[in-house]
Amino acid sequence: MIKKTIYLGNPYYVCVKDKQLELQVLEGKGIDQILTKKIPIEDIGILILDHQQITLTHTVMQQIAAHNIALVSCDANHLPASMLMPLEGHNTQQERFRNQIEASEPLKKQLWQQTIKYKIRNQAALLNKKGFTQESKGLLQFANDVNSGDTNNLEGRAAAVYWKTIYSGLIQDFTRDRFGMYPNNLLNYAYAIIRATVARSLVGSGLLPTLGIHHRNKYNAYCLADDVMEPYRIYADEMVYEMLQEGNGQELELDKTSKGILLSLPAKEVIINNQRSPMMVALQRTTSSLAQCYEGSERKLLYPEFS
Repeated sequence: MIKKTIYLGNPYYVCVKDKQLELQVLEGKGIDQILTKKIPIEDIGILILDHQQITLTHTVMQQIAAHNIALVSCDANHLPASMLMPLEGHNTQQERFRNQIEASEPLKKQLWQQTIKYKIRNQAALLNKKGFTQESKGLLQFANDVNSGDTNNLEGRAAAVYWKTIYSGLIQDFTRDRFGMYPNNLLNYAYAIIRATVARSLVGSGLLPTLGIHHRNKYNAYCLADDVMEPYRIYADEMVYEMLQEGNGQELELDKTSKGILLSLPAKEVIINNQRSPMMVALQRTTSSLAQCYEGSERKLLYPEFS
């Protein structure tokens, strides 16, 4: 079953009733004008809070944890600012934590090599799809040359070519920068959605999202999510490309409409080993394969191949 991404952009009071989230919002004056919506908790994968006056009961927080729901809270600028995940997400979590913590450096370097190969190949595939054939060939060569641990930083060299090219016909002098100009705001929001989906899948596979393969930042609680999401970023890049194309060069606001489009990312169809599935399902395969690599029963990560 595909879990839903629920976005709350109004001042809701959220409680639990009959195993459903009950959303109450005051439409006017008086108790008779309270509008109530109900959503089965088991159907939710990600819950996004994007209003300063949303109130949750403690039971809501308990049920969110019990159903492995990623809770994303947005700041005053309507950008994701924090994420809450359950402490326990798998019945052999302690064993999987130990395997992850004890993973050797050679293993982690091999896993990072696989991750970057897939990321660059997917970037090459998108460039080719959009007509940048020559640049695509260059990226494929980079992908083939990635070594263990990517010590030659081909990820960065490929990114320089990729970002210079991908939006060149739609945005003048675009530079990928988290705090940069449009459409970086759209990309930031899209990546935050993918990151939350990855973190949820990692917890569901009994892994610790904090302990990364390559990313090491003592201030980052989701280093492993940032590692695993790399080959999946391409789906956000293409979605933003299509939004820019439909906008005919006009700058799009990060409003309810654009957020609604980007929130569909977890349901985006992806392909792993010739099998099609929604991203949220595919990510569970990816994180499960990572857990198996940590325990030594597998050597290959399952990542999507963009087409």
